[in-house]
Amino acid sequence: MTKTVLITGSSSGFGKAAVEHFLNHGWNVIATMRTPKENFSDNEKVLVARLDVTDPDSISQAIEAGIKKFGRIDTVVNNAGIGLMSAMEATPASTIKDIFETNVFGVMEVTRKIIPYLREQRSGTIINVTSNTALTPMPLVSVYAASKTAIEGFSESLAYELSIFNVRVKIVAPGYAPTTDFTSNNSDRMDGLIPEFYADYAAQLFANLQNQTTGYTKESDVAEQIFAAATDESSKLRYPAGADSESSAQLRWTNSEEEYLKHMWETFAPKS
Repeated sequence: MTKTVLITGSSSGFGKAAVEHFLNHGWNVIATMRTPKENFSDNEKVLVARLDVTDPDSISQAIEAGIKKFGRIDTVVNNAGIGLMSAMEATPASTIKDIFETNVFGVMEVTRKIIPYLREQRSGTIINVTSNTALTPMPLVSVYAASKTAIEGFSESLAYELSIFNVRVKIVAPGYAPTTDFTSNNSDRMDGLIPEFYADYAAQLFANLQNQTTGYTKESDVAEQIFAAATDESSKLRYPAGADSESSAQLRWTNSEEEYLKHMWETFAPKS
C-alpha cells in the first residue's frame, strides 16, 4: 500500500524539499502551507492544502481532506516554524508569544489533532523538526532555542506515551541553513531586536556562522533525515540533519558537561 505523509510549512525550504523527497520515493503527500501555492498541482500524488498551525480549524480540515483523498495518513511532519535572532532584553513579549504560538503550541495542536487517527490505525509516525540550537544553544537566540527545546522534551515524552499504540515520535534537528528563505522570511520580525550595544558581538557571531569549518545544512540534508525518520521502525529518537548539526550532536553527546561547556565558552567568548 502506498503510504501518505502530511507536511506542514511546505511552500519553501525544508518543507518543500521534503515533499519532493517523499514523492521521489513513491509516497502520497499532503503538502500544507498557510497560503497554498500551486507548487505541485500537476502531480496526482500531491494534495496542496491550507494549514495554519495557529488555526485549529485549518488543521482539522487539512487532515480530513488528506484522508478523504488518500484514505489514510501514515506520517505527519511538523516542519512549520518561525525563527528569531534577538537580544532578550530587546524582545517584546508579543514577539515571544508569536514564536511560541507557532513553534510550540502549533506543533502541539497539529499533534493533538492527528493522534486519534494514528491511534485508531495502531501505526504511524510523528516527526517534529527542531534545531541544533536545542542541542547546543548559541547567544542571541534564547527565545528561539527555548521554543525548540520545548519541542525536544515534548517529543521524547510523547514517544513513550504513544508507543502503546505502535505510534512513533521522532525529532529531526537541522543546523544553520543559509540557502533557505528562513532568515529573510523573519527579517521584519527581527528588526531592531539587536540594539547597538550588542552589535559588535552580533557581527562576530554572524562571521563565525559564515566561516564555520563544519559546513552547513542543506535542504536536501533535512529532507533525507525526515525520510529516514519516517521509515525507521526502531526506537531511535533524534536525527541530526546537516554537517554542523551532526557536529553539534557529537559535541554534546560524547563529552562531559564540563568539557562541553568549556568548548562553548571558548567558542562564544567576545573577541577583543
